[in-house]
Amino acid sequence: MASLHESRFGFVHHCLILVLLSAFYFSCSSSVYVSDPPLSLDYYKKTCPTVLEIVRREMECAVLSDPRNAALILRLHFHDCFVQGCDGSVLLDDTITLQGEKKAPNNKDALKGFRILDRIKNLLESECPGIVSCADILTVAARDAVLLVGGPYWDVPLGRKDSRTVGYELSNTNLPTANDGLLSIISKFIYQGLSVTDMVALSGAHTIGMARCVNFRDRIYGDFPVTTAVDPLSMNYLKTLKSQCPPVGEDNKEAAMDYLTPNLFDNSFYHILLRGEGLINSDQELYTSAFALQTRKLVKKYAEDQVAFFEQFAESMVKLGNITEPDTFVDGEVRRNCRFVNT
Repeated sequence: MASLHESRFGFVHHCLILVLLSAFYFSCSSSVYVSDPPLSLDYYKKTCPTVLEIVRREMECAVLSDPRNAALILRLHFHDCFVQGCDGSVLLDDTITLQGEKKAPNNKDALKGFRILDRIKNLLESECPGIVSCADILTVAARDAVLLVGGPYWDVPLGRKDSRTVGYELSNTNLPTANDGLLSIISKFIYQGLSVTDMVALSGAHTIGMARCVNFRDRIYGDFPVTTAVDPLSMNYLKTLKSQCPPVGEDNKEAAMDYLTPNLFDNSFYHILLRGEGLINSDQELYTSAFALQTRKLVKKYAEDQVAFFEQFAESMVKLGNITEPDTFVDGEVRRNCRFVNT
């Protein structure tokens, strides 16, 4: 009888969570739009027909020189789209009159790869001056980054404009953080119009890339909030991580989020979660959290079926790339330099 009571309580609790999150979504969804943006697959067919070829060639060079560049570009795209939509705002440098997103607490020291975008933009300005937006370049580059390290392909709708504004404060509130609990992460994805399924699939991007010591220190030294329940790391893995990340200092030292195949886009990230060895707390919460009834099933599914993961990841990346704010299409521009608005 006790187990039946616990089961009913868990079901009711889960339903209550979903009701609350749904209410949150409908109360906030007017701020971000993901449905039917004015994008198309052939947007540059006449004005810059070589755009995809140029982006792919430069991304091939970047990934060949260092496979970690794939994760850098993918992260840039994510951080761009979660703040004001996919508008290239994350690429803007600080000026006298503008405080860019790069130095916001959730972005500072975490974002790299800007020079890769600069190089692609310069080539496209020579080929098709004033035509291809930085936001589109970043979106296509993120797709190619995934593909070049073994991940899935998807068609990228194009036609985004670059914003003239930035979202410094939104960078502090919209972006998921390493120590977020599961409900916080879900709410941030729902606010963007992305589902729980999208969230679990997009988290699989951590199958490539590195995490900084500052983002997994709490995980390895047990200083996460008491409301979260994360699996203990194996002693050997924990010893290795502590040798890389001391209790104090060395904030920017890095460790692979997928220690099995860090430069290959596959489903091993989910296998790591099943073992309780997710590097950052917010990842392990997908499987371990007391609220992980739905996410736990998805983690198991993607661990067992890489094809299913790839298919959902591609679908969710299209949804991510379609996050827009209508004002950007009215007031936006095509920047000549991705780091600065046009004068």
